[in-house]
Amino acid sequence: MLEIAREVAAEEARGASSPLDLCADYDVVRRIVAYISTHWRRQPSIEEIAAHVGLSASHVHHLFRRWAGLSPKAFLQAITLDHAKALLGDQASLLDAAYEVGLSGPARLHDLFVTHEAMTPGDFKAKGAGLTLAYGFHPSPFGEAIVVATPRGLAGLGFVEDGDRDAALADMVRRWPRAIYVEDAAATAPYASRVFEPQRWRADAPLRVVLIGTDFEVRVWRTLLGVPFGRATTYSAVAERIGAPKAARAVGAAVGRNPISFVVPCHRVLGRGGALTGYHWGLTRKQAILGWEAGRIGGG
Repeated sequence: MLEIAREVAAEEARGASSPLDLCADYDVVRRIVAYISTHWRRQPSIEEIAAHVGLSASHVHHLFRRWAGLSPKAFLQAITLDHAKALLGDQASLLDAAYEVGLSGPARLHDLFVTHEAMTPGDFKAKGAGLTLAYGFHPSPFGEAIVVATPRGLAGLGFVEDGDRDAALADMVRRWPRAIYVEDAAATAPYASRVFEPQRWRADAPLRVVLIGTDFEVRVWRTLLGVPFGRATTYSAVAERIGAPKAARAVGAAVGRNPISFVVPCHRVLGRGGALTGYHWGLTRKQAILGWEAGRIGGG
């Protein structure tokens, strides 16, 4: 353990890792997360986890601390059912509190300091006709990300699986098939850094997002913006919040169609009792994001 402590101290002395470093780490992290997610009930040791990914225990500990700000043990605790239930414990009151500050203007809705606007229903029905969308690929703590932007703000954020950029772009194009897509990483890079570098999360420079969806979907996504960082909600609670208590299934569908992953935090929606239900970008990534957020709050 002394060797591990020395490695951690050396890393902390060098300062925070860049998004590119964290993106490279995620290739190993996702294998670790997948293993922990499968075996968490028996609380595997760090030695067992390290053996599974073919690394030393000290390397795994060091990598995880660099990536998440958490030890593997603390991360394991952060994805257990008990932790999920704790996240849900006061979600109703927290959602209400978020709504009290209003959902327009630069109010602090969550720790990304997001301000937003919605396209008109007519804009959505046109399936993006008349819109020019810039897109680019950028490193993130959760693997390579695709970022889509309009002149008015961030419109899309997704993730690349197994290096398949074409599939990631196709996922966005399916949402607004009549839009014009222009690859312009220089235009989307400021959004990527603003989203994935916590030191850029500033109240005096809110991130502007543009919500492009049906009226019902936009209502759901706005509600998700009210779920505080490090907390969670349920599909039924969101349905209650938007005044459609019997529409939990429709809410689930709208959550699955959220085009701005991570920023509009659909990963914070859990099933009843804290179950980690489906996520458009994969359950392993959902668990990774929740654990990464836990590291931003408390460490371990």
